[in-house]
Amino acid sequence: MLAVLTTAAASAQDLSVTVTGKVTDAATNEPVPYASVHLEGTTIGISTDGEGIYSITVPTDGYLVFSSIGYKTLEIAIESRERIDAALEPDSEYLEETIVIAYGTATKRSFTGSASMIDAETIENRVSTNVTSALAGTTPGVQVISSSGDPGSGGSTIRIRGIGSMSASNSPLYIVDGMPYDGSISDINPNDVESMSVLKDAAASAIYGARGANGVVLITTKRGKGSSEANVRFDARWGSNSRLIPQYDVIDDPALYYETHYRMMYNSQIYAGKSADEAYAYADANLFNQNNGGLGYQVFTVPDGEKFIGPDFRLNPDAKLGYSDGEYYYIPDDWYSQTFRNSFRQEYNLSVSGAKDKLNYYGSVGYLNDGGIVANSGYQRYTARINADYQAKPWMKVATTMSYAHSDSETASYTDTYGSSANVFYVTNMMGPIYPLYVRDAEGRIMKENGMKVYDANQTNFIRPSFVGNAVRDNMVNRKRSYSDFISGKWGVILTPVEGLSLTANVGLTNENTRYNALYSRFGSQSSTDGLAYASQSRTFAVNSQYLAEYKSDFNGSAHSIDVLAGYEIYKLKEQFLEGQNDHLFNPYIGELGNADGTSAKQTSSYTADYLTQGFLTRVQYEYDGRYFASGSYRRDASSRFAPGHRWGDFGSVGAAWLISSEEFMSGVPWIGMLKLKVSYGVQGNDNLYPNANYARKYYPYSDNYTHSYNEGTGEYSTELDYKGNNELTWESSHSFNTGIDFELFGNRLNGSAEFFSRRTTDLLYSKDVPLSAGNPTGYYPVNVGSIVNNGFEFNLDGIIMNTSYVQWTWNANLSHYRNRIVSLDSSVSEKGIIGGNYIYRVGGSLYQAYMRKYAGVNPENGKAMWYSKVTDKDGEWTGESVVTETFSDASQYDLGSVLPKVYGGFGTSLKAYGFDLSAQFSFQLGGRYYDGTYQALMHTSSGIGTAWHKDVLDSWTPENSGSRIPRLDGDTSVGQTAVSNYLIRSDYLSVNNITLGYTLPEEVTERLKISGLRVYVSGDNLAVISARKGMDPRFSMGLGSLSSGSGLNSGSYSAMRTITAGITLTF
Repeated sequence: MLAVLTTAAASAQDLSVTVTGKVTDAATNEPVPYASVHLEGTTIGISTDGEGIYSITVPTDGYLVFSSIGYKTLEIAIESRERIDAALEPDSEYLEETIVIAYGTATKRSFTGSASMIDAETIENRVSTNVTSALAGTTPGVQVISSSGDPGSGGSTIRIRGIGSMSASNSPLYIVDGMPYDGSISDINPNDVESMSVLKDAAASAIYGARGANGVVLITTKRGKGSSEANVRFDARWGSNSRLIPQYDVIDDPALYYETHYRMMYNSQIYAGKSADEAYAYADANLFNQNNGGLGYQVFTVPDGEKFIGPDFRLNPDAKLGYSDGEYYYIPDDWYSQTFRNSFRQEYNLSVSGAKDKLNYYGSVGYLNDGGIVANSGYQRYTARINADYQAKPWMKVATTMSYAHSDSETASYTDTYGSSANVFYVTNMMGPIYPLYVRDAEGRIMKENGMKVYDANQTNFIRPSFVGNAVRDNMVNRKRSYSDFISGKWGVILTPVEGLSLTANVGLTNENTRYNALYSRFGSQSSTDGLAYASQSRTFAVNSQYLAEYKSDFNGSAHSIDVLAGYEIYKLKEQFLEGQNDHLFNPYIGELGNADGTSAKQTSSYTADYLTQGFLTRVQYEYDGRYFASGSYRRDASSRFAPGHRWGDFGSVGAAWLISSEEFMSGVPWIGMLKLKVSYGVQGNDNLYPNANYARKYYPYSDNYTHSYNEGTGEYSTELDYKGNNELTWESSHSFNTGIDFELFGNRLNGSAEFFSRRTTDLLYSKDVPLSAGNPTGYYPVNVGSIVNNGFEFNLDGIIMNTSYVQWTWNANLSHYRNRIVSLDSSVSEKGIIGGNYIYRVGGSLYQAYMRKYAGVNPENGKAMWYSKVTDKDGEWTGESVVTETFSDASQYDLGSVLPKVYGGFGTSLKAYGFDLSAQFSFQLGGRYYDGTYQALMHTSSGIGTAWHKDVLDSWTPENSGSRIPRLDGDTSVGQTAVSNYLIRSDYLSVNNITLGYTLPEEVTERLKISGLRVYVSGDNLAVISARKGMDPRFSMGLGSLSSGSGLNSGSYSAMRTITAGITLTF
């Protein structure tokens, strides 16, 4: 037996061979470092070393597979050989990897500017109505701020390389298929998008002139690919939406809530000098008295003659939850669980694409139904697209892109106003845990009226002290709906009369019509007027015309090549709006003006506004010997937002790049695949002074605006100045500098870029305060004054962990930092700065500089909050010294520095193995601060009786807990809604943006099924956020705010949604 085993082992050893060899570049004969070498059909494999050398033991009769990024895969039969050298052919498609830039494309190696691009796979992994959500965590220098999780909200706020303006727009320019885009980003079907490029520096975006100062997002939709046979693709997804951000850690036990409030009422008297007996008597007498500091409601029954809460501040142990006054029964409801829900999400997309002879085409239709996490909210979208190119003549190509989107969006009852009892999110998040949501009869049954549940809106024998009406009820009976039709088209012709010369004419058109209806029901808060109807109709029509001439030449194969572009572009926008409202609805369920019969509350208004820009542009790109690259652009733009004589501005850029890796002296460094140094400088413009103002200020900020009225008694008209314009107003200019390196190392195991940027904005468009005595009723007027600079750096890394025929594993990471600094201000405010309730604009500070009362902790002797107060001299100037005070009115505002994050970025990985694919993407932020106004409200610094308590209040100072950082619980509301430093918290977060797992059936299986491919997958989007405090979402804003503004509105906003879907993709 032993002899048989020995013979078998020797035979097996004879069937193996150790193969050594070298992998080289077939074009240059240079070694290919870290190339993959593996045995076909197995997991046996290794990588070459830095000199392209390898050694592997394999069976004598198999095949070796050689592969490396940038090269075509090569298979070689082993045939018992001990040495096999492999020469890999460069993959020209990879080596000439292109990125989409302004008015065309550029190769990655020749581009002198700064841009980042993400592909269709990354975009499709994100389960979102908004295509730009894919930028979060994947694109260096880009911050994505999501102030609303409403599926119909229209998209996130994008900031590229900081904040470039004080009053004017900080939003980037969106370009879709070469044309400015004026619609909602949500109208773009992500499944139609081939790529997104973000242009970040002047060399990349200065040619856009008037609208490119804050960066440019280029969205390129799909085209047919080079197959003569049509490709049919069907994708279906089904899933669930749920609330992502949990409620704050509030007291949810009704008994503990009563006990906490009782203790506060008792303490308020003790610390006011009353005796213990007097304090107990006050708390006993007023606990349920909403008019004297009490909670208004009793929801426990206690035995006759016994106290509700004892002197130990504990609820009577014999108390039973539920109380009847003989007419109604009172028991608390869980407002949170009754309001929030999971909803169904479904999406279907069908596309047909191909390229045959002279025709390239792509067509698609799509349907999305994205349910909301509260009742009567959600988003439906129907989309259709046709992209086609036709080579009509050898010298003429015609091209068109046409898209249509219809959206039907229903919005819940919420606003951006703090503390509104009509805001279902604010009320649900802030309601104390003792209050009923519904009205119940004496037997405990929920009452009904008109077939609907009766909601508690303070119509029983108890009254809530802080909340009027019932926002949950209003959200059920009111309706807010928006219907939008968006049409976008581009038609172009490209003529090539002579070699190298192309003449292009493009006309782009967008037309958006939106109808909004709001029904405020008589069964809700509008009962006093028998309901109210509001309706509006808006229309936006824009035409963009481009006329371009481009000449390219390499001068008959010489080392020189040139690309010259010149053109003219004109953009016209017309915005029209009509609105009206009236009350007393004949039919309580119809929110139309024709159903409203009121006579005294009628309101109507309308306007038409026009906006025009035009510009002459040119760009030159030069290349020498594939090593040296230079670019320059110039654009002269005019904007109708400025008065004649100030409309034209001059913008441009210069850039250069050196492909060091192509130099002769780099030939002996095989581990460097590509190394490029680049630098650029340019100037861009911004004319969008009041992006969110009414039409007069938005489009005509240079012109005075008047309101007018008619007196029926006198028959005369009168006017009143409403806005003071400035006819000297002109362009805000952004001066951008960028330098960096791009690299590919170790056979693409490590690729990336490192860039430093400086972006200085001058002639800031700013609303300057003026005294009312100057005859300006607004108190301000627009001027060009001051400057701001954003300095920072970006790192972007990616690479290959493994690349074989069966396993491809990649990773990516990016990190960005910038510092925002005010360089100069108007002379009238340059010394002391511009001071607001929670911020200061000062030279040397940032646009997000906190300026708040500064908390000094708790006095351990008496538990009072302490504050810093500035010591001033006889002239009222601060001496630099401070004292501590317990009187809040004596507290001073202090410059607490910038709240902007120090670094932000993202990381992720993608693994494909044996038909399975797994991808994950994360984003993060570190080093900043966030004003948690919701937490402040939950700590009851203002008179919020009846609102929820945060559990941290249980750690308040007492004589036994004298080391607490939380002041004593005594009902002191001197802080009120004022911004104070102890509610500034770290804004660090880690967000799990997306995890997707899929499986693609093997080709032999799909062939039997008569299909080209089948993939099933499950995807989780917006899965989790880890932050400094439960309930807080630092992605909501840039971080500066107060209890009633900015980040403090977090609790009153539509919460971010978590989406989990399963899907299937079929291709034919």
